[in-house]
Amino acid sequence: MRTFLLVTLLLSACSTKVKTVGSIERLDPAIDNLVSSTASIEILAEGFDWSEGPVWVAKENMLLFSDVPKNTIHKWTEKSGTEVYLTPSGFTGESTASREPGSNGLIIHNDSLILCQHGNRQMAKMNASLANPKPEFITLANTYNGKRFSSPNDAVYRSNGDLFFTDPPYGLPKQSDDDPDKEQPHNGVYKVTPSGVVALLVDSVTRPNGIILMPGEKRLIVANSDPAKAIWYEFEISENDSLTHARIFYDATPHLKTDNGLPDGLKADSNGNIFASGPGGIWIFDSSGKVLGRLRIPASAANCALSPDEKTLYITADMYLLRIKMRD
Repeated sequence: MRTFLLVTLLLSACSTKVKTVGSIERLDPAIDNLVSSTASIEILAEGFDWSEGPVWVAKENMLLFSDVPKNTIHKWTEKSGTEVYLTPSGFTGESTASREPGSNGLIIHNDSLILCQHGNRQMAKMNASLANPKPEFITLANTYNGKRFSSPNDAVYRSNGDLFFTDPPYGLPKQSDDDPDKEQPHNGVYKVTPSGVVALLVDSVTRPNGIILMPGEKRLIVANSDPAKAIWYEFEISENDSLTHARIFYDATPHLKTDNGLPDGLKADSNGNIFASGPGGIWIFDSSGKVLGRLRIPASAANCALSPDEKTLYITADMYLLRIKMRD
């Protein structure tokens, strides 16, 4: 009996062995304050078409993330792993030519799920509770100057309720500026007020993608997922909400010669350190743009999300959902 029990325990330990991937590249000693020397990148789930838009839902103790081509949102919990949470998530019509019709970026705001919907070409709120999801949506914004958006991609809320979001063409059938379905003459960065007023903030970023507000809400950073200009741009937000003092936060274009991936989703912690998907994996910057290190991942990283205590980073990367427990 004792031998049988020992074998059973050994088999159980083997079956629950954590699968890891990639490595941690330490470029500055300051990274040791963010990522411990024993940290590793875990594979939580795999087999997705293109995983995106992770967000931690503290109230339900779960992670939500999009599989954009599959028009589906999945949830992950420590207890049950990955399950389908919501489908359809981004396109609710009967047919579409889009290769990426689903939701992309996801936000939790006032206990509601906010979605960047490629297929429906809008910013939307799920008209259901987080605990009982339904594919019913309330439009927050879907046009500017009477023309439809292309495919809202990523978004961030300001504390006063203003919603900032990016609108590249990736949800359109041709995913390009010459797509006949494209109505806006630019790929814009927008702001939507709580009353629904839409303002164009930037029209000069060629492929605006990930977007964050830095702590203090005076600086906005936009990732440009353009192979010709793989750049993170920084803007100052003026008192009238125009964006001023534009500068290059970091130019990763030279790294495309050796690494896969482009500037995409990103998050900032409470101290202004930035975790940004880009060439080779997740880049870690301090608030000034100094590179502290990279989480090297052999699949193109799309986005990431911090846990409430900022000790864990969840990563969506192509077919994977990943996690790194950075500190105890």
